[in-house]
Amino acid sequence: MIVVMKRGVRAEAIQQMVERIREMGLRAQVIEGSERTVVAAIGEKRDGEQQMLESCTDVERVVPILAPYKIASLEAKPEPTCVQAGSLMTGDGHIGIIAGPCSVESEEQILESARAVKAAGATALRGGAFKPRTSPYSFQGMKEEGLKLLAAAREETGLAVVTEVMTPEHVELICRYTDVLQIGARNMQNYHLLQAVGESSCPVLLKRGPSATMEEFLLAAEYILDQGNQQVILCERGIRTFETHTRFTLPLASVPWLKERTHLPVIVDPSHGTGLASLVPSMCAASIAAGADGLIVEVHPHPAEARSDAAQTLSPAVFQEAVEVCRRVAEAMGRTIAGPQAVPVA
Repeated sequence: MIVVMKRGVRAEAIQQMVERIREMGLRAQVIEGSERTVVAAIGEKRDGEQQMLESCTDVERVVPILAPYKIASLEAKPEPTCVQAGSLMTGDGHIGIIAGPCSVESEEQILESARAVKAAGATALRGGAFKPRTSPYSFQGMKEEGLKLLAAAREETGLAVVTEVMTPEHVELICRYTDVLQIGARNMQNYHLLQAVGESSCPVLLKRGPSATMEEFLLAAEYILDQGNQQVILCERGIRTFETHTRFTLPLASVPWLKERTHLPVIVDPSHGTGLASLVPSMCAASIAAGADGLIVEVHPHPAEARSDAAQTLSPAVFQEAVEVCRRVAEAMGRTIAGPQAVPVA
């Protein structure tokens, strides 16, 4: 159930409602909206509970939530959520562009990448320090040394850092260096990890699993929200189908579908969604046209030399061209891409 509090209600009254819900054996989650505050009462519903809560003085109404994903649902929070982490803003009209290499490879590489993507118009830097790879013999990342290099790139450029976390044990470590914790597609249903990032104060970028349904995707987000972390970004990164012409199949219909059902921002990863650098710019523009709140794109100063995902990685110059097209698409739809205008990239 969602307990909608009256406008202008005092903080003391909200806390009293939280305590009352807990006394009923339910979990309480406070959700701050732009116009009013609601309190989600989560747990097994029993007869008479709705009427009991509706009788409270500071309550406007109590609304049962029909969707299985309670806190992520638009029923819980009708207005869109904006997630902000340093230079990155996404959701509620803000379009954020996250870009950088698949992996941190060296100090020179990550600093050159950060400068290039910022000049091209990115609002955040991506880069993997811990890398989950299909083969145990592939490059596994620079680990904490890579995190330190990402932090150095943030210090120089001012770009927020987005990097992947793979285990609950690494959450505290990675939070020291990063602004946004990324949950990769392979870990979308790693529920212990979802709960661990939900207990952190860092925003979370959650990627859809390659075989996950939309309901499974939203319920994975629910695990994070249920632990108290309200700063969650959903990322469509493509799914496995019978097709082989691209690395994955990128279903952009998921963007408007999700936005009809959740207040969380929705971004797209056209790099993994296609696996082909030549297709990435077109799918960037198509994602913005579909209503995406942002993009996460693989960019490397020298794509052919990238130690992972070279085939889907853009050069800074191609990335800049893609961002400029996305700006025009966004403007045609009455939206704007956050961050500075791009400057020429060599």
